Amino acid sequence: MMSVKRTRLLAVSVVVLAAVGQLLAGPGRSDAAPTGWKYTMVGFSNGTDRAMDVYGSSDGTQFTPVRKAAYRPPTGRVRDPSVFRNTDGMYYVTYTTADGANIGFARSRDRVNWTPIGNYPVPFCCALLPGTGDGTGSMNIPGSSGSAALKSAPSLSPFTTKAWAPEWFVEGGRVHVVLSMSTGGGFVPYVMTALEPSLRLWSMPVPIAGIGADHIDTTIVKVGATYHAFTKNETHKYVQHAVSSKLAGPYRFVAPGDWGSFVEGPAVTQLPNGAWRIYLDAYKAGKYVYSDSTDGMRTWSPVRELPGLSGSVRHFGVMRERG
Repeated sequence: MMSVKRTRLLAVSVVVLAAVGQLLAGPGRSDAAPTGWKYTMVGFSNGTDRAMDVYGSSDGTQFTPVRKAAYRPPTGRVRDPSVFRNTDGMYYVTYTTADGANIGFARSRDRVNWTPIGNYPVPFCCALLPGTGDGTGSMNIPGSSGSAALKSAPSLSPFTTKAWAPEWFVEGGRVHVVLSMSTGGGFVPYVMTALEPSLRLWSMPVPIAGIGADHIDTTIVKVGATYHAFTKNETHKYVQHAVSSKLAGPYRFVAPGDWGSFVEGPAVTQLPNGAWRIYLDAYKAGKYVYSDSTDGMRTWSPVRELPGLSGSVRHFGVMRERG
């Protein structure tokens, strides 16, 4: 029979070996790859802009359907959707209704079944909003003969006529929507802030300084202390990159990636390996492409075609969360 002393010695040895094993296999190992991310993508298809499709992915590259035509608004369109998960556990989308100066909202608990919250009419106050209406287009004044001075003037309506491409931006528990507004001239980026948890009441739109008119599809992400804005230059049809120390700016433009022309709808997310990825709707070529940055958005890889979905989805939004 084994002695009591020998039994205790073996027990101590097992405990020591187990502790060593935990140290070797613990989270402090630098070669352990990040895992456990879940990506949700929402977009409309080439076939229809009256329904929103939902896709999922574990790596931000290979997306599979969660549900096609998961959400159909009661009326109108569901273009350019953006998605995030709120602190109440619900998923929320905001989207372009293409119905005047309204943006739409809906929510879901499971990403499959969606309930409309309703359309939000962006406040009508036109010329009192700095920058709105600036950009291309003439004022079409009788007898003007198309003078250069009038051609460079804003083409204004008495009211905000379009509110398009809303994008969520969430920071420190505050929920914002970045949107593009026009009163008849070029689009200008603005930001609104939710004033209560149900996301039904919003602040007045605040102009985002430094980006200027004729920019649409603006999306913003924060890396460290820097806000990065990606926006489509509507005049030249390419996506630009701007940075700021504040959400509302002023922004300054920096060198973008070599993403080509006739691209729009930028969506940006972080990959499981820590790199940043921008997705772009190459609408003229009928493709969806992406480009990655591994150095904090200073440089970007050549564009590659998104597998599986390229050519079938349009202007989508992407979010990631722990799986």
